[in-house]
Order: sequence, then C-alpha cells, then structure tokens
Amino acid sequence: MTSADATPSLAALRTLLVLGVVLIMLATTGWTTIRHRPASGPSMEAALAAWARERTGDVPPPDPATAPPRAVAAWFAALGPARSEGLAERHPLVVGNLDGAPPSLRYRANRIGLARALAAERPRLDDPRLSADGRHEARRRVDRFASLLAPGRRILAFDPTGTGRAAEVLGDLERARRVSVVVPGVDTNLLTFQKTNGRYTAPAGMARALYEAERRTSPRARVAVIAWADYTAPARVGVDAVTGRLAASGADRLVRMTEGLPGTARVALFCHSYGSVLCGLAAPRLPERVTDLTVAGSPGMRVGTAAELDTRARIWAMRDDADWIADVPHLEVVGVGHGADPVEPEFGARLVSAAGAAGHSGYFEPGTGSLDNFAAIGTGAFGQVVCARADSACHGGISGGTGV
Repeated sequence: MTSADATPSLAALRTLLVLGVVLIMLATTGWTTIRHRPASGPSMEAALAAWARERTGDVPPPDPATAPPRAVAAWFAALGPARSEGLAERHPLVVGNLDGAPPSLRYRANRIGLARALAAERPRLDDPRLSADGRHEARRRVDRFASLLAPGRRILAFDPTGTGRAAEVLGDLERARRVSVVVPGVDTNLLTFQKTNGRYTAPAGMARALYEAERRTSPRARVAVIAWADYTAPARVGVDAVTGRLAASGADRLVRMTEGLPGTARVALFCHSYGSVLCGLAAPRLPERVTDLTVAGSPGMRVGTAAELDTRARIWAMRDDADWIADVPHLEVVGVGHGADPVEPEFGARLVSAAGAAGHSGYFEPGTGSLDNFAAIGTGAFGQVVCARADSACHGGISGGTGV
C-alpha cells in the first residue's frame, strides 16, 4: 500500500472513531441538548425591546448586540451618574449585562434584576399547576437568586432566561492590575453556578479558590477574579459537548467581555474542560491585554497546534494523570471533536504541573499544585510556576515575573 492509499484509510478510520464516540455518548446519555424553561419573570427578549425604545433626548441607546464595548463606555461616561442609575433602574437586565458599562453600575443593575426575578419566582413555590419536579426547580432558583443577592456580592452578569447565565467579580475590578477569568465547561448554568457539595467544581467556588490563592501568592498585587458563567454551556456530555456550536457563541461573548473590562489590567484566562474549546475559538480575537491563556482537562481547542490559535497570549496547559478526558479522542472530523491534545508536546503549549488535582474536576481544589500554578500565572509570578517536566521548559522566554 502506498502512502497515498494509506491517507484516505486513516481519515476514514478517524471518522469512524469519532462517530463511534458520539454513538456511545448518545446511548449512555441520550440526545442531550439545551432545553429552555418558560420564563417566570421579565425575559431578556422583552428587556431588549424596551431598551430599544429608550431615548436620551432624541438619541437611542447603544445596541447591546453591535455596539463596541468602548463605545458603550464612552456613552455612559457622557451620560453621567444620575441618568445612568435611572437606566439601571428601568432596564436592569440590559444594563447589568452590557459590556463596557461601568462595573459598579452593572452590580447595581443586577441587584435590581435579581430582586425582581426573586419576586417573580417565589409564587411558583406553591403553584398547584407545577409538578413536584417543577416546584423543586423553583425552590432551587429562589435559593440561587437569594444567595446571589447576599451583601457584598458583585454580580457582573445575570440573565434568568432559560437555564440562566451569571458572572461574579471577586476583588476590585476597576483598580486591579491583574484580572483572572475562570471559564468553566459542561453543565454550567445558573443553578450550578455555585454548590455546597463539590464547592470547587462550580464557577463561584473555582473563582473564590483562585482569588484566595492569588492573594497568598502575591500579597501586594492588586488582583480581581471573575467567575464567568455567562454563556450557554452543554448540558451533560452529549452531542453539544462534542461539537463547537455552543463554544462559538460563547467565544463571541468572552471576547466582548474582555474588550469591555475597565482600566488597563493584564488579563489571564483559566479555561476548564469544554471552556477550553470556547477559549480556543476566542483566542484569535482576544484583545492584547489578554496575556495568558491556561487550559486544564481540555478536550481540545479546535486547532492542531498552539501557533494556530493566532494569539500573542502565552498558552499553558495541564492535565491530571487521573483525568478521564485523556481517553477522549483528540481529533476533529466534520465538526465533531475538538482537535489536538493541548498537553501533547507537539501542540506547543507550556506544560505545567497539575499535581494533586485528582481527576477531571479537581483543578481548583485548594492545596493542589494545579491551583498554585493558576495563581502564579494569574499574578505574573512566573518564577513560581512548576512545570510538568523536570527540564523547566515551560519557563522559556519569560522575563520578570514579580506579579506586583
């Protein structure tokens, strides 16, 4: 057999392998796609329609879908605090999710939006038309809204529509010199944004662990961490999880969020599992202030090598030895699968230790080498990063690294 004969056979084998994996997923998990629940309160669709009718003089407000975040920021700066707060009161779901709006204004708007969502959801607790499962979900939503309203929480994004989305800030985002963004993976939604059991497997717990680790790593550094669950993630490991559709729409949202951050802080992304697919698709369009992109437990980044990400950000990768994601075929055929394995040396990422992570969901657990490495990267303390190999190759080409 010639090499020309071998190539189609290999491609066919790879295609069959991917299709086999998908069939196994369908047989074991069902055809899992996102299912949206009816809204019990004001919907984002209605909120956007009302926003479009708003006028300041004869000038319409910026279009949330098309206005660049910098233009949004300039519009609010010209508007002034009093009129901005009036908009937050009248249109909390829009202002609270508008990239480029001042963070403090978004926090205020989202408190209003949460309070209204909570008031709309409470009557469902005793609604006789609901099934037991429906009332249980209503109870979970009431509990989630109430917890997000707790004093001191800074909610950067909140949308109760469907499975829901949220983002939370830890630290002073407007004064930070280093901002870290946690981008989670499968099964991320409003109800799983935080957990009591398995706290550090949920976005809020991941971000809290990273924030505290960064403050220990560089006590003098001005840091902020964002738990960013502001995209529609796949529900369980099903069809949506092995394709890039949801990652592509999430990547658009991630790019806008990073473009809309205040100040000039350097930004590091920490992308777990399916979140790394999203980050890979976002990479070519990220602003230059995003200097580091770290993936953990990645099924792939939709490229063959780190160079194909076409970004100036440093690419870091880690995987725990017990992470089941290693058994997933790292390839992409006709849109199924997510490409090469980021922890393979030929991919070209900086390989760092995940010591102690204990499986696919343990990377943000306090006391692990993986979390310590995240904190060192997030604060710019690169001398404290522990490479995956003894040759310290992950440190190559980095100068400085005090993190202050």
